[in-house]
Amino acid sequence: MHAKLCFRKTEKRYAALLETLENIEIDQEGSATEKYEQSLMEIDAAIRDVKVMVAKTVFTSAAEEVHFFKNLKPLFISQFIYFSKVLEIEVAKPNAGQHVLKDYYEAELQQLKNFVDEHGDFYEYYRRKATYLDHKYFVRGQFDFKMSVDAYLYSFDENFTTSHDHLIAQIIANDRLEKYLLQSIYQIEGYFFEKFSDKSPLTWSGSKSGLIELLFALHVMRCFNGGNGDFSETVKFAAKSFNIDVGNIYKTLHEIKNRKTGRTKFLTALAESLEQHFENTFD
Repeated sequence: MHAKLCFRKTEKRYAALLETLENIEIDQEGSATEKYEQSLMEIDAAIRDVKVMVAKTVFTSAAEEVHFFKNLKPLFISQFIYFSKVLEIEVAKPNAGQHVLKDYYEAELQQLKNFVDEHGDFYEYYRRKATYLDHKYFVRGQFDFKMSVDAYLYSFDENFTTSHDHLIAQIIANDRLEKYLLQSIYQIEGYFFEKFSDKSPLTWSGSKSGLIELLFALHVMRCFNGGNGDFSETVKFAAKSFNIDVGNIYKTLHEIKNRKTGRTKFLTALAESLEQHFENTFD
């Protein structure tokens, strides 16, 4: 098989795989764990198909071989790595409350960081879209033991493996895993993380003291966690959710307490504004 035909068939197989994975995700039946397992079976079948195609393909240049192992194969392997890891995380996650679960997800994030630290040189090479070592990284049988090589290299099929294509797959998977973990963490905190940004779409446009007054009133009324939460945690969450730096909250509380014109200025104005709105709306 000619390389170009192999590339077209591989790209077509990947597009079909993505469609299958999307259908599995949106299917109303089955648990998340069952969907991950089904996805892994579909990915495995796709990888086997691609492996057969490569076995029948003759690459006439190093550039063709580099293209396949640098740009095409990692797409499939990254899917397998991602779903395998998500399945592992979900099956093993503790059922011990939100704080423990958050620590669990954050520990997984730390592992991703450790991987970056361990493979920093290659991360830089890949992120910069460098090519000067492609003939060593992405051509079969071109292992340079003066460079970092995966310890599990000899467990792989030498006809379907280069020294670094697996690292690219891991990087792609880790990018997805990072988003998945951050989403999980911010869902616990009550805010859904989106597009790698913890910036909330809401911005507090009132005064800082007004926000502190409101939050402290809710805290005193035991409106959060049955009154068992720490006030500083409530303020921290609100500050992140409303994109505001509240400063020294206890200094602000002291100033509110010592007001000469009324301690509940914001709450009073809030109640009056709401009452006026209702009168104007429902009269």
